[in-house]
Amino acid sequence: MATVGRLCTKDAVLFLCDMQEKFRPNIFQFTNIVSNAARLLQASRVLGIPPILTEQYPKGLGPTVPELGAEGLGAHAKTSFTMLTEDVEKELQALGNPRQAILCGIEAHACIACTTFDLLEKGMEVHIVADAVSSRSQTDRLFALSRLKQSGAFLTTTEAVLLQLVQDARHPNFKEIQKLLTHPSPDTNLLAFFSTL
Repeated sequence: MATVGRLCTKDAVLFLCDMQEKFRPNIFQFTNIVSNAARLLQASRVLGIPPILTEQYPKGLGPTVPELGAEGLGAHAKTSFTMLTEDVEKELQALGNPRQAILCGIEAHACIACTTFDLLEKGMEVHIVADAVSSRSQTDRLFALSRLKQSGAFLTTTEAVLLQLVQDARHPNFKEIQKLLTHPSPDTNLLAFFSTL
């Protein structure tokens, strides 16, 4: 039977891809994408899900934006379009090779796509948080999400991930996660994509 894509805190890792200063003016819905990714990072800390952060050529593109809340996380610098650098591969091994990847950041058609392909080829289940992923062009973003779904990635949303990870209002961390859901996720213009499914 094909996997149904049920998220599990014990076997997941959060990938935070290249949310850097120089991208700020050019990425569609950048502020909202980072806001959603920041909530995912907060939830990962509450639930004990390890986060992995990358920066694309930080010397030229600058550091991770402060509003992501990633202080204290060691960023893996890269020039490749995949997040699966040698250092990241080693980190995954040290984590016991988690089976599920929750993926957010930029750009959907470049680093998110290449990372997804590599993770799928490793046999990992990939959950792309569609309202925490973007590109400079909305066309590239929407076609990338469609293409990645064809390849076997699960498309989801920030709020869906948070609720799936706790699965029950009796979960010991539910109240902390509930605080992250006080305000609905900002609209990142995904309804246009939904109409094409």
